[in-house]
Amino acid sequence: MKTTQTHTIATLYRKIVSAHSNLFAYDERKELKNIFIKFSNQVSPKEQNIEKHISTKIKITEILLSEIGLGKAAVLSILLHEMVEKKLLSVEEIEKTFNTQISSIMQGMIRVQELYARNSSLETENFRKLFLTFAQDIRVILIIIAEHLQTMRELDTASEEDRQNTARESSFLYAPLAHRMGLYAIKTELEDLSLKYTNRDIYREIATKINETKSSRDQFISEFITPLKQKIEALGFTFEIKGRTKSINSIYNKIKKQNTPFENIYDLFAIRIIFDVPFEKEKAACWQAYSIVADMYQPNPKRLRDWLSIPKTNGYESLHTTVLGPEGRWVEVQIRSVRMDEVAEKGLAAHWKYKGIKSESGMDEWLKNIREILENPELNAVDFMDEFKLNLYDKEVFVFTPNGDLHKLPKGATALDFAFSIHTALGSKCVGAQVNGKNMPIKYVLNNGDQVKVLTSPTQKPNPAWLKVVTTSRAKTKIRQALKDVEFKDAEMGRETIVRRFKNWKIELDDGKLSRLAKKKGFKTVSDFYQEIAHEKLDMHIVRDAYLDLDKQTLPEQPESRKADSFSKDTNVETSSKEDVLVIGENLKGIDFKLANCCHPIYGDDVFGFVSVSGGIKIHRTDCPNAPQMIARLGYRIVNARWSGKSIGSQYPITLHIVGHDDIGIVTNVTSLISKEKNISLRSISIDSSAGLFQGNLTIMVSDTKELEDIVKKIKLVKGVKSVSR
Repeated sequence: MKTTQTHTIATLYRKIVSAHSNLFAYDERKELKNIFIKFSNQVSPKEQNIEKHISTKIKITEILLSEIGLGKAAVLSILLHEMVEKKLLSVEEIEKTFNTQISSIMQGMIRVQELYARNSSLETENFRKLFLTFAQDIRVILIIIAEHLQTMRELDTASEEDRQNTARESSFLYAPLAHRMGLYAIKTELEDLSLKYTNRDIYREIATKINETKSSRDQFISEFITPLKQKIEALGFTFEIKGRTKSINSIYNKIKKQNTPFENIYDLFAIRIIFDVPFEKEKAACWQAYSIVADMYQPNPKRLRDWLSIPKTNGYESLHTTVLGPEGRWVEVQIRSVRMDEVAEKGLAAHWKYKGIKSESGMDEWLKNIREILENPELNAVDFMDEFKLNLYDKEVFVFTPNGDLHKLPKGATALDFAFSIHTALGSKCVGAQVNGKNMPIKYVLNNGDQVKVLTSPTQKPNPAWLKVVTTSRAKTKIRQALKDVEFKDAEMGRETIVRRFKNWKIELDDGKLSRLAKKKGFKTVSDFYQEIAHEKLDMHIVRDAYLDLDKQTLPEQPESRKADSFSKDTNVETSSKEDVLVIGENLKGIDFKLANCCHPIYGDDVFGFVSVSGGIKIHRTDCPNAPQMIARLGYRIVNARWSGKSIGSQYPITLHIVGHDDIGIVTNVTSLISKEKNISLRSISIDSSAGLFQGNLTIMVSDTKELEDIVKKIKLVKGVKSVSR
């Protein structure tokens, strides 16, 4: 067995060295081989499947080198961190042998392993701790993205539960994180793989249709590119033009957003023009190519995106335009240099490679914001996750100070966000802004190109309503900190008032009794109770009498007890009945539940349970829009659920969205069809007609998914109906 392990380790060594011959010097290769052999002799065959383990390491290393663009330090950290954990090697020995600083990455990797060892699911609190590590060395983020990508590529071998959890985690966290790091190719693959495992039918349907239309699409791309090539060649630059089919997830999002079938999605691909030119000629080449494209094909002026002049925060540079090509079809054209293309594909690591000729990206500023969130001890884990999500997406607006300094803010940011982005003190005193010479309120939403001057008042101070005005995590964090400071001062003032008045009344003050009194009065904390006194919202004489009355109570308060069958039923949702049996958790029946309003599950749907704050259980469909966030953020409150028995006597409201041609009688035909169904009734209908199309929502009552599927099929057969969706 040891011989087999040694052979496997040697295979790892050979693959890495042969594929990346410049990565290690000759002496380093020999040393690495010795380390591998030493490791193979220390690993017990019973401890793990060494061949699978080594194979996974090879693949992760390949992702780091080829797809992300990291180098020796990251590779050594992946290959050797277990040996450091087992104390077979020290970080100092590795750094001396390979002349590479890896201590910060290695430290991060070991912390990550400790967290994963405790819980394979990346729960919110673990994620917060994880980011404390991330903030030390951003390469740890890139390594973890690589590990997760490899996990997703091999997800077929996992259990169904693990597949679902990992796939949701991927779409909720890792894909946006990869996007923020500029790893667009990896982000796209993670989204596609996530869709593959969370919605297999839709994934297969779109993939099949993409393959079926490949030949006609290739012909169209050729017709589009051929005349372009001739004119661009005249510029005298080395270049290539290629067509790129959009991702399955991207197409699925378009189908949902436009509420249209696959056949009506025309922009299934993008044309990319890539110039191999020196840095100083990049912009000139890109704009000259744009001029040629715009001359040959009619551009859509609303779809010009100039990330050449002002790159995205993650370093992305490109020129995007959408033009009307042959057959009247819109085509997206992306124009960039080889350097820009590498940054677009490999993100942050490639950006660092070129930082000598390009200014630093906004990544340092982003990490600074993350650190500010981490440093806020009052922020609970769920709030932290929400604040972090705000920082993941990089749709931006660009605004200017009166002096002409450029500031980047997330799309949707307000004048108050802008004030806090400059300085906390300025934000705290902000009363409005002068935008392009006109006075605007603090809630004014900034637009590209706005020139903004912050207006302040010495008497202004933050208030809770501000949290609904701002969108950036920096502003939210600073406002919360300011509010906590104010609350602390108010609570101190309220307590001093009680101490002083009780002393005057010669009443002995007992902190325990005060806490009981605060709870009896309905306050969550005694601090809230003190604040009400400071704001003079409580009469001190009433407080005194209530405090003295506590001594008169002879019987302790009995805590309210509730059983599962005593939870109040929300009149807006359907609830369980005797006939419909839902099995929750470990084969538990008869537990009261409510059906969630966000996804309206019905008998037969794949569902799960979510324990609400009140203690009741809400049932959601597994493809509920809110499911990925609930499972990733609050996985400990998820319980398994499944339907059992038969659906007899119960009906559920389902809203169907119908799109069709605005033909005479089509609505009558649809409603007449429903009225003929024995077990289905029409509850409400709303129709809107414009430009020859009608869109309508029909709310019907059905018993289960089979009835729903049958009626949907029948409605689709009505002449003029284009699509029916739940």
